[in-house]
Amino acid sequence: MHSVINNIVKSTENRISKIKTDTGQKVNLKNTDEKRDIINAIKEKKKEKKVAVIAEVKPASPGKKLMDILPDDAARIAKEMERAGAVAISVLTEPEFFHGSTNNLEAVRKKVPLPVLRKDFIVNKVQFDEIESDLILLIAGILRNTLGKMVDLAISKGFEPLVEVHNKDELAEALKTNARIIGINNRNLSTLEINLDTTIKLAPIIRDFDKTNDTYHIIVSESGIYSIEDIKMVIEAGADAVLVGTSIIKSGDIYTKTKELVDALD
Repeated sequence: MHSVINNIVKSTENRISKIKTDTGQKVNLKNTDEKRDIINAIKEKKKEKKVAVIAEVKPASPGKKLMDILPDDAARIAKEMERAGAVAISVLTEPEFFHGSTNNLEAVRKKVPLPVLRKDFIVNKVQFDEIESDLILLIAGILRNTLGKMVDLAISKGFEPLVEVHNKDELAEALKTNARIIGINNRNLSTLEINLDTTIKLAPIIRDFDKTNDTYHIIVSESGIYSIEDIKMVIEAGADAVLVGTSIIKSGDIYTKTKELVDALD
């Protein structure tokens, strides 16, 4: 792992230790009856010949501030994304490097009826009880041999786990789990370089696995999606959806950029 990723994980572990020791910590246990179904939402979006865009409320990348986003801002941005046709909203909750917050996630989930993904570095089961969301990101390269256990625990808590992979080994481990959604991260967490060829190489492996094993996985292409051409490339490779943050936030026009991506196949 790149030193930046290692630093984020260490910061997350420190954050978790504070959660464990804060007896006044308010936790929102997940009500499974209220989970919003992203899988059917993606299927419906595809039937409409539109791109299933999971649009991200993203204040920053490590070392690169995009914009200040407080809870009211997050809710407003998410509403624009919804209006533009986004299939779901991703909200960063990692505070130190991505300037996210669980307050932003809570504000978004109250404002829009779409499925909401919690985007964070989940490394401990205590994080499942921090805040309600419909989906939760689990990174195979970080969780390693605990991935299957964390997927099952997330499901038992009512979350839809989105398992993120970057290479064939991580994908093989992800396909052993009960996760229904596989995110292919085009960013290499060891070098932080981005290459859309990652989706082109890995998506067909998932399709072949499903055909052979009579299973079904939703494939989400993540990172490096900026243009209509990028969208077409990963969709043609087999992606069912894309997760886009930076290009939408940096555009200066949340609605117009989101709609451009949603309509990329027109």
